[in-house]
Amino acid sequence: LALLPPLKGHASKEKTILLDLIQQIIDGKVIKKDEKFYLKNKQGNLEFTLLAEGYRKLGLLYSLIQNGSISSGSILFWDEPEANLNPKLTQQLVNIILELQRMGTQIFIATHDYVFLKELELSKKKEDALMYHSLYKENEEIKSQSVENLNEISNNVINDTFDSLVGRALGFEWED
Repeated sequence: LALLPPLKGHASKEKTILLDLIQQIIDGKVIKKDEKFYLKNKQGNLEFTLLAEGYRKLGLLYSLIQNGSISSGSILFWDEPEANLNPKLTQQLVNIILELQRMGTQIFIATHDYVFLKELELSKKKEDALMYHSLYKENEEIKSQSVENLNEISNNVINDTFDSLVGRALGFEWED
């Protein structure tokens, strides 16, 4: 789908906001020439293969939004969107994901990152439709828990691991 040409005409306000948010992170625009993708910025046209993996993922998202493959009513499955991105970009990434949700894209994200989850929790607005799911094993059976607020997850290995790390850093003995 990324190879589809960009839609013609004026972009909607929502689409423009999303593309601008991505452009801020990747510091340029995504262009396609001869079925190859490039990041066009002040340094020229950088082929995607020369970019960090996190930037390539955002560049792909940019292309899919630009050509209408991701829009209101579409579904996006994204495994660890924060992977291979500088952690200081997490807030901007979360803003992009929340804007996609607000424009009507249904998004399923898998993550193991405490900072990403916490940023999502802190950045969401009351009207945002978010659901958190936890998969865990109990007596060799896979179970799940679904909640609207992150702090309501009782089987949260990500949070437990982070708490343990902070406890150890502060010199506390930590028990699971």
